[in-house]
Amino acid sequence: MEMSAADVKRAATMDGRAPASSSPSAPAAEPNGSEILVRCLQAEEVKFLWGYPGGAVLYIYDALYKQDTIEHVLVRHEQAAVHAADGYARATGEVGVALVTSGPGVTNAITGIATAYMDSIPMVIITGQVPTPAIGLDAFQECDTVGITRPIVKHNFLVKDVRDLALTMKKAFHIARTGRPGPVVVDIPKDVSLKTCAFHYPEKVEMRSYNPVRKGHGGQIRKAVQLLLQAKRPYIYTGGGVILGNASAELRQLTDMLGFPCTNTLMGLGAIPHSDPKFLGMLGMHGTYEANMTMQNCDVLLAVGARFDDRVIGNPKHFASVERKIIHVDIDPSSISKRVKVDIPIVGDVKEVLLELISQIREATARPDAGALSSWWKQINEWRRRECLAYKDSADVIKPQMVVDKLWQLTKDRDTYITSDVGQHQMWAAQYYRFEEPRRWINSGGLGTMGVGLPYAMGIKLAKPDSDVFCITGEGSIQMCIQELSTCKQYNTPVKVVSLNNRYLGMVRQWQQLDYGGRYSHSYMDALPDFVKLAEAYGHVGLLVEKPGDVEGALREAMRLKDRTVFLDIRTDPTENVWPMVQAGKGISEMLLGSEDL
Repeated sequence: MEMSAADVKRAATMDGRAPASSSPSAPAAEPNGSEILVRCLQAEEVKFLWGYPGGAVLYIYDALYKQDTIEHVLVRHEQAAVHAADGYARATGEVGVALVTSGPGVTNAITGIATAYMDSIPMVIITGQVPTPAIGLDAFQECDTVGITRPIVKHNFLVKDVRDLALTMKKAFHIARTGRPGPVVVDIPKDVSLKTCAFHYPEKVEMRSYNPVRKGHGGQIRKAVQLLLQAKRPYIYTGGGVILGNASAELRQLTDMLGFPCTNTLMGLGAIPHSDPKFLGMLGMHGTYEANMTMQNCDVLLAVGARFDDRVIGNPKHFASVERKIIHVDIDPSSISKRVKVDIPIVGDVKEVLLELISQIREATARPDAGALSSWWKQINEWRRRECLAYKDSADVIKPQMVVDKLWQLTKDRDTYITSDVGQHQMWAAQYYRFEEPRRWINSGGLGTMGVGLPYAMGIKLAKPDSDVFCITGEGSIQMCIQELSTCKQYNTPVKVVSLNNRYLGMVRQWQQLDYGGRYSHSYMDALPDFVKLAEAYGHVGLLVEKPGDVEGALREAMRLKDRTVFLDIRTDPTENVWPMVQAGKGISEMLLGSEDL
């Protein structure tokens, strides 16, 4: 009996083999846009993709279903997809990739995109779009993705022809990871994801309008070397650019050669070891007394991969009131002299520039003035004696500083990544966790986004399954993406959540106390869930910690439960403030060191 075509297909499906082609020499079918996209991601060696499906991206999800080299992680909210990809990128240095659908999928992802943009994180965000004939007609789940994201991306693309898709993806990854890194959005209409064409992924890409400078100007570097070797009160100030540029080893070599004091911004922590005696701690609004005083009183400042932002230098007029020479190294020319006029600008990759600085200093016959440097260190050590990060511990109430300090003591000899949300807990983590290596401190610096901590931790744990990943958060921030505890369960990412629960939006409360006459307008969280039961409802372990003597035991228990996500609800002192503090509009050296300064 002759079998019908349907019978042949059915039989082939039953024994797992594809039906034999009636025409063996027939050319292979061209891939559709969705299959091309997947092949592009495979060519870029993408391992993880965070996303959430919807109508405009269903062909793409169908193509993902048919492959097994890229692991897709289904989050519970598109914002978390971008945050998780962002955390992965920060910890690994690779491009993070997220996928969302059109309309609300895109708008839900906006906060994550802006967060990555402000901190210069290499990412590619793939967004679905309504079919090309429907664009501009207010179709269901349509929004102007290119228009909405333009101010918060390094670049964005709308792919209108499937034949442009492969080249566009190559450009997107190239732009995201080179120069000053940043997020790139690729908007793909649904019909483009279905249409077919031949696939070719270019090995390299050249864009006439995009050629970031890598090598610093030789003449400028020579001037910088001369100025550094003549300095009497030098200082090295570095930011997130050193981390992003993988230049920590070169920075350490330079500081060791010169013997100069060094400070990191919030985003630069770990670039130089906290244990290095030349490290003065973080500077800025909640930086150390010695770091800020050295910044204000130096005579030559070497700024590397930093942008003199408002949280670092305070009032620019106050900062400019002291005469000093400034050398500024950055890969982004638009960052140089943006807020503070500098004397020797050097545009280039920070790693390349630091290597050239080291080479020229080594070849120079001159050396720093040992006597002047000794006097400078004597002054710095006087400032250090203020012990601005000292705090009064308590046997009755849990001090948040103690929790972070204890966490550091228990994890300092392990490969540990610390994520944070935004607020007081973020500053305490930055101040009291002593980072020795780069890319171990993952937080939102530029945009200051609450809710990033848990998705960051998820992304890192997938990339670093054998490392400890702790999310230091507060009871306000954690609730912004708490639904991702479900994602942790589904994808077995056993992170540890350390919630410093002070029953306030702590940083808001602190500002209200200091600047708004103690009028605590809507900063008290008086309807909190039972976080232990909530963690258990998601299938995890919850621990309530209410006594100082129980903190270490709870942290040890969380670490012992290596394969479980653990939520520690630690009830901390609701009145504790972050010190030191530079109030808005004040100068960097006009610090409040404690309540006695009020």
